[in-house]
Amino acid sequence: MKKKLRVGWFSFSCCEDSTIIFTELLNANWHEWKERIEFVHALVIKKKNELKNLDIAFVEGAITSAGQEDKLRQIRLNSKKLVAIGSCACTGMPSAQRNYFDEDKKNEINNLLIRFKYAPLVKRLKDIVAVDAEVNGCPMVEQVFLKVMNDLLSHA
Repeated sequence: MKKKLRVGWFSFSCCEDSTIIFTELLNANWHEWKERIEFVHALVIKKKNELKNLDIAFVEGAITSAGQEDKLRQIRLNSKKLVAIGSCACTGMPSAQRNYFDEDKKNEINNLLIRFKYAPLVKRLKDIVAVDAEVNGCPMVEQVFLKVMNDLLSHA
């Protein structure tokens, strides 16, 4: 029997709709995946999580702060493959809408940026780390996710 892939699911700034789709896909596909995948980090499904020696990191959401950038870099350092999940991770949008605000609107939200230690600009994942695959959509497109998952499983 092949070694199980060590997988993590991470979420940053977004509505987490792809996480909901992911959990629904687990319901439908777990019987096929359970012998091939070990979830070592997935806050949505387990309490004890570990960030080391991941084969695959699925990362949802845009990056809105220096702290999130640091965490994303740690995920990348500890993962052989990183997959951007959803529109915010792939394109920054809609989370990055504030990148295009006019000066009046930027001034209006500036105190919130300072209070919550947000960066001046929202970034997509590939602005910060290497991304091996993308599953776009808001929420992610299920068929594309399944294709990416099956490709990763077949090359393991």
